[in-house]
Amino acid sequence: MIDNSQDAKTPLERFLNLFTEVRSGEAISALMLALNIYLILSAYYVLKPVREALILAGGGAEIKSYAAAGQAMLLLLAVPFYGWLASKVSRRLLINGVTLFFAACLLLFYFLAQIDTPLGVVFFLWVGIFNLMVPAQFWAFANDIYNPEEGERLFVIVAFGASLGAVSGSYLDHLLIESLGVYQMMLVAAGILVFSLLITNFLHNSTQPAHSHPQKKEDNHTAAKEEDDHAEEEPLKEGGSFSMVFNNRYLLLIAVLMLLLNWVNTTGEYILGRTVLESANQLLADNPSYPLSKEQIIGEFYAGFFTVVNIAGLVLQLFVVSRILKFFGVRVALMILPIIALGGYIVAAFYPVLAYVRWVKTAENATDYSLQNTVRQVLFLPTTREQKYKAKQAIDTFFVRAGDVLSAALVFAGTTWLALSTQGFALINILLVCVWLIIALMIGKHYRRLVPRDSETKTQEE
Repeated sequence: MIDNSQDAKTPLERFLNLFTEVRSGEAISALMLALNIYLILSAYYVLKPVREALILAGGGAEIKSYAAAGQAMLLLLAVPFYGWLASKVSRRLLINGVTLFFAACLLLFYFLAQIDTPLGVVFFLWVGIFNLMVPAQFWAFANDIYNPEEGERLFVIVAFGASLGAVSGSYLDHLLIESLGVYQMMLVAAGILVFSLLITNFLHNSTQPAHSHPQKKEDNHTAAKEEDDHAEEEPLKEGGSFSMVFNNRYLLLIAVLMLLLNWVNTTGEYILGRTVLESANQLLADNPSYPLSKEQIIGEFYAGFFTVVNIAGLVLQLFVVSRILKFFGVRVALMILPIIALGGYIVAAFYPVLAYVRWVKTAENATDYSLQNTVRQVLFLPTTREQKYKAKQAIDTFFVRAGDVLSAALVFAGTTWLALSTQGFALINILLVCVWLIIALMIGKHYRRLVPRDSETKTQEE
């Protein structure tokens, strides 16, 4: 747990208070964690265009769809192995070993590319495992450092690092891929990962976990610190990742929430793509001499769409998320995204016009990338160390990907057998969001019992 005993705030801490409440002694750890996840997300977004180039050039869009389903199957093996490893080694060795393994894989992929080895499907599957497991491991580490009260405040800054990493990683690709080449970006990502590991080890040495002694007395601080340091060198207790989820009601509800969220969101992406395509076809049919091709119209739309979503997400993360958590708490914050999604898909079901659907998905995605991403990490703050590292891996990887697979199955059934219209898919999403709202309400009640402080308004606490 971070030491907050100092009363005076530094200029940096006063600056960060523009975005969330940062107390004396907290700024450096929060910014270092933000830098850590910034580097991890930058590495992923450096690799994302490489992944797309290799899978589409080597197999096509159909193979890409099948490979996405294959990622969920691989996670059924990867997640239990990660849990077993966490039971055998210390936290430091676990994080260092897993991160270095993924960095070493990138060097191996680069070597195989030099001898003309086909990499499309294998690399696609590997990136799908990497981009879920390594961020989940980071957030388990961040949860291990902060207690619930600290995490609710400071995760706003940490999550901003993730959002910024996604933007800058994509921009780095834009700058370098043409001059360096596709395969050389693997080496760039490997270097970024190793750098992120240096930050992790710095934080490991300079902080202590919040789970063991959340409210220590001052005169016992030294002894407690030594006990915590010893605990960090011990492996986690035995127990399977998936069994932890299914045997704990709170964790199972979070897992179902993540499955539903991704099922709805991915289906929503299909609704948007279908609407964009129909709009482009209609535009060209009405204007045969239109100066842009169908591909250019679609590309221009998505370029503007992603820009607005990313900017809106960053603004929400900086200026809105902390205020919602401070004045309304986690329970209310959990309900905001499904309420936005419910209203949006009601609009899409009755008015499937591109102008409406675009802003529905803009609001949904920007809220997902900012508020929802922060709240989902906060939910693990009151859990045990084993649950943070093991159960969180299962939830943030397999259950997230399972939502994507269910969406793909829905789209396949809806287009092949049921002949669903765009409105039909929107109506199904409305039903799914209603279930999502119920699950979010139940999770909020569980969180209130685990963290009673959250049941009071932040104004009363002040």
